[in-house]
Amino acid sequence: MNRPDRIRALLTEALAPSVLELADESALHAGHAGAASGGGHYRLKIVSARFEGLKLVMRHRLVYDSVHDMMHTEIHALAITALAPSEL
Repeated sequence: MNRPDRIRALLTEALAPSVLELADESALHAGHAGAASGGGHYRLKIVSARFEGLKLVMRHRLVYDSVHDMMHTEIHALAITALAPSEL
């Protein structure tokens, strides 16, 4: 399974999102120190009922906890937009 598919699978399992859009922006960061180490740059939009009533920092924590084993090795940067269904 490739890296983006693994990220999607982990997020789906942990957060059961109704929307999950993941863009690999690694090519935009070629030459960056994180890119040199092999870690990818990703932009994520995720909508989950698990975010309902949570502040932004807690939503991000749930996302980071879901992909924890990939952080700093396979994922160098992750830009997150995390919304509850009521915010659409």
